[in-house]
Amino acid sequence: MITTWGYEMSRFYLKWNLTSSATPSDPEQRAKLWLSMLEMVKADMKAGKLKDWGMCNNGYSGYAIYEEANDADLFTSLLKWMPNVTFDAKPVLTVDETIAAIKKAVPQARETDRRRDR
Repeated sequence: MITTWGYEMSRFYLKWNLTSSATPSDPEQRAKLWLSMLEMVKADMKAGKLKDWGMCNNGYSGYAIYEEANDADLFTSLLKWMPNVTFDAKPVLTVDETIAAIKKAVPQARETDRRRDR
């Protein structure tokens, strides 16, 4: 969890893909759609929910880092992109959360080993 403006937030790594069937074949319409979606990206970044965003040089996929309170809030935020974009979202830990999890796991592993060795 990350604390943002006093609220506990989860961070999510999203791998995204443009949906070819929802992308206009006309180059002018396609450019208009892409530019409007990029304005939405900029708005989410300005609002602080979207922490990082990038597009791969293949022209149809990329990644994003979102902060939301929970999975349901992330889903709500992503609905505006559908059907033009599909997502593979995974919650991620900060380095401090990873360290804490490892430290918590060590005593549990020792206890498991101790029980097994009896």
